[in-house]
Amino acid sequence: MAAENRFKGFPRESVAFYDQLKEHNDKAWFAEHKGEFEEHVILPARDFVVAMGERLRALSPHIIADARQDRSIFRVYRDTRFSKDKSPYKTHLGIFFWEGKLTKMDCPGYYFHLEPPLLMLAAGNHCFSKKILGPYRDAVVDPVQGPALAKAVTKVEKHQGYSVGGEHYARTPRGYDPNHPNADLLRYNGLYALTATPVPDELFSSDIIEYCFSRFNTMAPIHEWLVKMTDGLA
Repeated sequence: MAAENRFKGFPRESVAFYDQLKEHNDKAWFAEHKGEFEEHVILPARDFVVAMGERLRALSPHIIADARQDRSIFRVYRDTRFSKDKSPYKTHLGIFFWEGKLTKMDCPGYYFHLEPPLLMLAAGNHCFSKKILGPYRDAVVDPVQGPALAKAVTKVEKHQGYSVGGEHYARTPRGYDPNHPNADLLRYNGLYALTATPVPDELFSSDIIEYCFSRFNTMAPIHEWLVKMTDGLA
């Protein structure tokens, strides 16, 4: 059966599961409800990855959609080693479709984030590694890539409900002109477009594929610029 025919949307129980997990973020509760997590979250998420990956190839032919956990589907377990918050589980479903020859988290991609009562969609790279940050800054001030980036940002931000994020540093990094037209973008340590809305009714049917595709398409200029920028870094 084709993926687009198999995927029928997320069940309403998936939202209810995360609502309850926020109230009972402990190992005993999760162990008791792990079957519900597998049935109502992971199984539909796997079908979503396959169907959404197929649809995204109209935008990005080389997009990677891997329906395994810890690949496109992020693990539910939190890394609490360096966090004051010791709650063991993430209270959201994160799904990532990436493109490029670098490691997964160095590649730009499209991101789906279900955290009731909101659904957030994003495109780009949330946080650059050291390997990416220097080339990114050089590209920001490059006479060809710099204007292309500014144009991509403008394309996204002209749409109501969309923003471009990643600003992190208070000052322009040393060695770069603080008066450069793209100086603000030099203070970013990631680059991504995003939009967030209350959980839409489309989530509960196959219509969520086109809902996401339309929004990923709006944010695609950021993704596409990053794909070109990172292409030679592998």
